Amino acid sequence: MADSNTGSWTEGLSGRKRVRHVVELLEEPTPVQEIADQAGVSRATADDELRRLESDDWVTETTIDGTKAYDLNPVRMLFDEVTDLIEAHSRDELESQLTALKEEQEELAAEYDVRSLEEFRDQFVDAELSAAELRERRNVVATWEAINTDLTLVKHALQLYGDVVELSSPRTDSHSTFA
Repeated sequence: MADSNTGSWTEGLSGRKRVRHVVELLEEPTPVQEIADQAGVSRATADDELRRLESDDWVTETTIDGTKAYDLNPVRMLFDEVTDLIEAHSRDELESQLTALKEEQEELAAEYDVRSLEEFRDQFVDAELSAAELRERRNVVATWEAINTDLTLVKHALQLYGDVVELSSPRTDSHSTFA
């Protein structure tokens, strides 16, 4: 990504912004040098920005084979996703999404005559399936996992909806409700 492909997405972005962009796409802990290479910046620039992102709670530092690496902070990601859902949707819309997602989950369970994703996965080993059937089932697993993730996020958004809306609203009094 740092080679010839970098020019198209890096134009007009500072080195720090490129590091942040790379970090947003991390799927696993990644060494500093690899982040620097992908962002097309020096290791020092990447390390400095990663330390700043860590102090802002966006990433967590770890090590991979003795090398300093960073990963997205999963707690921060969860709260950001839930907050984004709340800001983008009314309570009614979130309840409708929850219903639709639950229906999708139930349709998958009915189509494959199982009660859960775990039971569906057990069929990989128990049933004699062709390669094409296994590929199809892997796609179904990915779909089911995405539905489960979305269900969890929407449920969290509904649980926190009132608090986030209240805390996001302009205050007329100066007293905090969290004393």
